[in-house]
Amino acid sequence: MLGIEYPVILAGMGPSGTASRGIARAELAAAVSNAGGLGVIGGAALSPDELRQEIRKLRDLTDRPFGVDLLLPTLGQLPATGSGGGGAAASWRELVPGDVREFVVQLKQRFGLPDVTPEAPPRLAPDYVRRQMEVVLEERVPVFASGLGNPAPFVPDLHRNGTRVLALVGNVKNARRVAEGGADVVVAQGHEAGGHTGRIGTLALVPQVVDAVAPTPVVAAGGIGDGRGLAAVLCLGAVGAWVGTAFLVAEESPLDPELKRRILEASEEDTRVTRIYSGKTMRNIVNPLIEEWERAGVPTLPFPFQGAIIREVTLAAQRAGRKELLMNPAGQIAGMVRRIRPAREILEEMVAQAAEVLARVVPARVQFSPP
Repeated sequence: MLGIEYPVILAGMGPSGTASRGIARAELAAAVSNAGGLGVIGGAALSPDELRQEIRKLRDLTDRPFGVDLLLPTLGQLPATGSGGGGAAASWRELVPGDVREFVVQLKQRFGLPDVTPEAPPRLAPDYVRRQMEVVLEERVPVFASGLGNPAPFVPDLHRNGTRVLALVGNVKNARRVAEGGADVVVAQGHEAGGHTGRIGTLALVPQVVDAVAPTPVVAAGGIGDGRGLAAVLCLGAVGAWVGTAFLVAEESPLDPELKRRILEASEEDTRVTRIYSGKTMRNIVNPLIEEWERAGVPTLPFPFQGAIIREVTLAAQRAGRKELLMNPAGQIAGMVRRIRPAREILEEMVAQAAEVLARVVPARVQFSPP
């Protein structure tokens, strides 16, 4: 269906650390596509013009299929703030409760950060997602993935373009919803995953989603760090794997070297699910900012407002060189990732190991007799 050689899809990873425009950019996506998987641009933080440039750059780097991942909030959640200028900044900030604004000021003081007041993120403009989607349609992207939200309103136009539609979900209810809305592939993402994630583990979630949306194919995500994980989800009924953390430390990944090091040194217990960076549940390498927010018990705001208000802290931290305070999403398989290497090598080793497990390892270890 997707025209790829191997059942491995690069997760459309967005901003992380100092890579404010996203991790899954053209170079990393092209490396995965050229290796036989499906490279996916994480376009959530890219303006429409930047997204168009990134798509065209990717096309210069590969003639293989690729995708674009965007976040689709409920459009009614977005305030009528205009296009993101100073007036827009004042307008959205008025919607933030006073205790949250005060706590953000205290955080900057506590960590010794400069006083930085960023402009309103363009995501708060009501037409931002629509304009991103116009680019996806105009550029006739082969595959579109909705990292958050239901792509149903855009499916008819995408299908007219010949674009295949993937939708990420964290439970059976939403899996049924996106399948009924026309998604060609449902990506069932388990709790183990890095970045935005749900509450159900991959092992429990995937077979339930497979049964619920059949015959729509299902791709598994969360906790897939090598070929053993790929083989496991294929046995659960998935047709492939959506892989993020394993590619975070690829040579082609633009993640800051210090944040790559933190992932390489992490154990399976060094991640935590938090809402402080976006308002949605997100698995991140634990850091002092997460711990301080949770210790204070200050409520987080809905998506996308939480991301806008916390940016006052993270932008200040970035300017001060305090990388340990920055967002660093990673999954629980971080404890399996131990070296930096090319994306092609990561993918080829994963596929080869999965083939070995399915063809030889399991049959050699377990002998089944028909009941």
